[in-house]
Amino acid sequence: MTALRMRARDFLSEDELIAVRRRSTWKGVALIVHAWVLIIGSIALVAWWPNLLTFLLAVGIIGSRQLGLAILMHDGAHGCLSADEKTNLTLSQWFCAYPVFAETRAYRRYHLQHHARTQQEDDPDLILSAPFPITKMSYRRKFLRDITGQTGYQQRKAQLLNALGPAEWPLSKRAAHFWEKLGPQFAVNAVMFAGLAAAGVWWAYPLLWLLPLFTWQMVITRIRNIAEHAVVPDSSDPLRNTRTTHAGFLERLFIAPYYVNYHLEHHLLFYVPCYNLPRVHSILSQSRHADRMEVQPNYAAVLRLATAKPNQQDRPGQLVSSARRARAGAEVGGDQKAGGF
Repeated sequence: MTALRMRARDFLSEDELIAVRRRSTWKGVALIVHAWVLIIGSIALVAWWPNLLTFLLAVGIIGSRQLGLAILMHDGAHGCLSADEKTNLTLSQWFCAYPVFAETRAYRRYHLQHHARTQQEDDPDLILSAPFPITKMSYRRKFLRDITGQTGYQQRKAQLLNALGPAEWPLSKRAAHFWEKLGPQFAVNAVMFAGLAAAGVWWAYPLLWLLPLFTWQMVITRIRNIAEHAVVPDSSDPLRNTRTTHAGFLERLFIAPYYVNYHLEHHLLFYVPCYNLPRVHSILSQSRHADRMEVQPNYAAVLRLATAKPNQQDRPGQLVSSARRARAGAEVGGDQKAGGF
């Protein structure tokens, strides 16, 4: 089956198209700075007022900003952080991708296949949406694996083993391969640890960087994956084979940062910077296509759709395991979304 195509000029005027395609370096930088201010502020809050409540709040905010950095890396993969490609790649790699152990260029090669073949049999991200709907019991098991760090551990383990290369390779070849795959990521994280240690809060790296990366970030990455393409009405219709999900303030703070909820609009115009997607949504919502658009009111509604399968139909081995998804994602940075977006 071949997905239908829509031309941008089917729903945007020439002036509107020019406006939404405009890329602004200062806006891209502002979003990156926003993510890091929230991360640093959350660490400072726990350091200043250490208790269980501030710790849990920091884990939630930092985990969401780690997903936010991956989202901004994704914008960089589409050339949307800056009109200058060198600046775009620098911002995407060093301030977004490397801190969360990802890599923009490898992700770009993988991800563009998803845009070309969305929800078709050869879509590399179909593995993320095909198992749904599932049972509530199955989702609870996935949530437990995510929040306890099991999913994150499996994915990072697969990423590390991939970077080390085959055991039979000579040490020099394995070292070169490791540096190519994960060297800059480890270097950036070493600088982060050194900076926290110099500030007298070395403990923040394992507790407020790695822990959110392995736990809450995994939870919300799965939710985002589900919202984007799971249980969509029509795999061949570009207005119905992906989904936009409305997000309130708390959802934007803890689950869906930096306009990632406007996924339908992103697929229609993947060269539009994320901060212009709300404008595209507004234009589409007033067009003749509005009634066809797959839009859900919030993430709770999406999860209800995705977990609508009766429990008695849930059988062991029916769904794709987290470890298999981890192996699929190892080449593009080990992040569960491994495409998606």
